[in-house]
Amino acid sequence: MNVALVTVGDELLQGETVNTNAAWLGRELTTTGADVVRVLVVPDEEDAIIRAVRRAAEAWDAVIVTGGLGPTHDDITMEAVAAAFDRPMTENRIALEWIVEERGYDLERLTAGTADLPEGAEPLHNEVGVAPGARIENVYVLPGVPDEMKAMYRSIANEFSGDQRYRAKIPIDEPESRLVPRLEELRTEFDVSVGSYPGEIVVVRLIGEDPEEIETAAGWLRSRSEIADRASAEEHVQPESGDEEA
Repeated sequence: MNVALVTVGDELLQGETVNTNAAWLGRELTTTGADVVRVLVVPDEEDAIIRAVRRAAEAWDAVIVTGGLGPTHDDITMEAVAAAFDRPMTENRIALEWIVEERGYDLERLTAGTADLPEGAEPLHNEVGVAPGARIENVYVLPGVPDEMKAMYRSIANEFSGDQRYRAKIPIDEPESRLVPRLEELRTEFDVSVGSYPGEIVVVRLIGEDPEEIETAAGWLRSRSEIADRASAEEHVQPESGDEEA
């Protein structure tokens, strides 16, 4: 499954907020076997959101939109997504009843429009905050608040499931340029995805669906390289984890 991420917010474009939502979702989706093919950042502008959602929904299997849900003047994402599908916004009784019955909010004190969603959308309940998300065709709209976004995503994570992936990391004490021929040979010899990440040392990461293939490929590279941290390099192959830091 090919997935695009659309993150909404002026603060992301202006550098005031780091786009941790996209990084976290990228790791989670990769873990479940989905392929994140595009990450788009758009401002809090209705036309920009409409264009981004329409193009992504037409081009890829699924789109996850985060940010811009709530009662403030710049929370326009849900309205823009509705417009992208030419649907009106209507009060969603399922979302409203859940907010009142499950979250315990007083109906009379809720901000007007809290439970308004695109007509025909499936509500996604917010177990941490108030503003509901929604699924409309192949587009999933989630909050921008990280804790709310993560909880809501976990409730739909099985919709992006695929083959489990495994990974191994090999820290190498050599210039990255020297590794190029070896990494090309590694890609040819083994059915694994190979990435190299330079820093004080070069970390080579192998990802694949067969843990034995990953272990064999990792051993092949270790035996031909100057290992920077032997203890770390000899750790076992592990399942890909969305909670792992990049």
